[in-house]
Order: sequence, then structure tokens, then C-alpha cells
Amino acid sequence: ISERAPRTVVLLIMAQALAVIIAIPWALLAASRSRRPSDRISTVTSFLLIALPNFALGVLLKYLLAIKLGWFPLTYNASDPFLTRVYQSFLPALTIALPAAAIYQRLLRTDLITTLQEDFILMARAKGVSKTRVLVRHALRPSFFSFITVFGINTGALIGGTLVVENIFRVPGLGTAIVEAIIRDDFP
Repeated sequence: ISERAPRTVVLLIMAQALAVIIAIPWALLAASRSRRPSDRISTVTSFLLIALPNFALGVLLKYLLAIKLGWFPLTYNASDPFLTRVYQSFLPALTIALPAAAIYQRLLRTDLITTLQEDFILMARAKGVSKTRVLVRHALRPSFFSFITVFGINTGALIGGTLVVENIFRVPGLGTAIVEAIIRDDFP
């Protein structure tokens, strides 16, 4: 467990970091173009990512990005140097991160649209502050409260997703250890 737990923890940290990196700009873009075709496309994309199971998304990403395009390795090698293992973990982390990013984006987009209707936002716009600065400096900060709450709750939920993803990408972490223990009837 002490050998495999750090791999799972690194995978979860990478997944959460990727989810935040993807979700914040995506939510800002969607909120700034509310009720336009790009917002509708964003909504459909996020719902598809939320509805798609981890194992299907993992197989799809592995097929497209590792097999067809050859951008990522097919498997994880625990004996490689640290930076190589981080590179090998990117695709499994992306598989975990995309549905989480879609959830964060939906939540943050809704909060941003609500915040953009507040009086202090109207005051900032009346003062001539640019639309980008209003979004990033004035609207994003108050919209983060529910985002942070869901981020914390979702971290626990992502642990279950690693079980499947580690097996698809052959990452020898806790998820793989659990599956191996179940196959061997090693319940302790």
C-alpha cells in the first residue's frame, strides 16, 4: 500500500489540477457568452462529459491520443524517472479530470452569470472597466464559494474513479491493488 498510494495520490492531484485549469477559463468563456450558440455548445459538451462513464472516456482517450496519434504511452512504468511517470500519468489524469471539469464549469458558469447581474458589476462597467477585467477581477472571486465546496466534495468521489482508470491505463496504484485483491480473494 505504501508503494502504490503515492501513485494514486499523484494521479488525483494531477486530475484535480487539470480539472481546475480546464474549468475556470471554460466557465469564464461560457458566462461571458451566455445564451449564445457557443454557450449552448459548451452546455452540451459538459453534459456529455458528465454522462460519459470513466471507463468509456478512458478507452476513447487511450484509443485517440495514445494509439491513433501516439502522443502518450499506452502503459505506465513505475521504474521510470519521476518526470516520465508524470508524463505517463497525464492521460489517466485527463480521463478523471474531464468529467470533474465539466461539473466545475457548470457550477462556476451559473454562479458567474448570477454575479454578473449584481450592482457592483454594473458599477464597474459604468466606470469603463473592460469586460475581461470585470469577469476576472470582480465576478470570479465571489463566484468561487460554491466552487470550492464542490471541489472538496468531488475529491472524495474521484477516488472511486481512479479504480477504473488505473486499470485501463495499467497504473499500479491503489485501484489496481484493490482489483487484484478482489480477484485473489485477498479481502484483508
